[in-house]
Amino acid sequence: MTDSFRALVLRETEGGRYAARLEQLMIDDLPAGEVLVAVDYSDLNYKDGLAVTGRGKIARVLPLVPGIDLAGRVVASDDPRYRAGDRVVLTGWGVGERHWGGYAQRARVKADWLVPLPAGIDVRQAMAVGTAGFTAMLCVMALEDAGVRPGSAPVVVTGAAGGVGSVAVALLARRGYAVHAVTGRTETHDYLRGLGAVEILDRAAMAAPCRPLETQRWAGAVDTVGGSTLARLLAETHENGTVAACGLAGGTDLPTTLMPFILRGIRLQGVNSVTVPYEQRLAAWERLVEDLPAEQLEAMTTVIPLAAVLDWAPKIVDGQVRGRVVVDVNA
Repeated sequence: MTDSFRALVLRETEGGRYAARLEQLMIDDLPAGEVLVAVDYSDLNYKDGLAVTGRGKIARVLPLVPGIDLAGRVVASDDPRYRAGDRVVLTGWGVGERHWGGYAQRARVKADWLVPLPAGIDVRQAMAVGTAGFTAMLCVMALEDAGVRPGSAPVVVTGAAGGVGSVAVALLARRGYAVHAVTGRTETHDYLRGLGAVEILDRAAMAAPCRPLETQRWAGAVDTVGGSTLARLLAETHENGTVAACGLAGGTDLPTTLMPFILRGIRLQGVNSVTVPYEQRLAAWERLVEDLPAEQLEAMTTVIPLAAVLDWAPKIVDGQVRGRVVVDVNA
């Protein structure tokens, strides 16, 4: 194993800003951690786009290797749970924010952050899933835990053409739910129907101001948007239904009242995928292997080389990316 490897690094520039560039690093440059991983793939999430472009306060330390996800093979481990050659996946835990992440050919991380890659999925597919797909699975599990079942009213997914939304549509459709997908991009309609959506809804209409209670439409919802869209979902969800909220692309405010909660018994279930306990994390990955069709995962995936992250980061922040983007750090 060579001590030199390639990485995308954020370094401070004049005026308190920073810039991203490709560099050659040494193993000794890596931060502390019990497990050294040879990274095969990472991916591009909205948060990664914010970090690389500097449009959001994502990078908490500098210098930093961004990339909140990674999958690869253990090179060396000081923890008995992992041995050289083990395939592992990592999502969350502040990696790519406070700790060096996946946009490098090597990463050194804490053993507690890793999950053994389940049988039935390879490292490339794991990053096609990534934080976005993992979050979508947690949302589906939250709806199931709340008693939302197929065969009643439809379920709705907002931001449906994005990473979380795409996987959520595919997972819910596979489980037999009637899925309505919300998007503002007409060119994604056929794509979403291919993932299993039975109806496409206009993003602008779903974001329009609404009354505290509207006509009941949804058994449940997966919301990646927040803001006025989330308020409408709550107003339109059936009595005792559940909305799983995991994103805030449409804003951090929630212009609603207590009425959906106390008059209809609606549950708003927040979903945080960053610090999920190990057993729940492993269960979600095993469900993804079982429930997410490989052909649909492939249909929603684009693979790019590491250098292309610099071009794709602005695109994902601007909402111009469909589905999932896998980063081949060795290409």
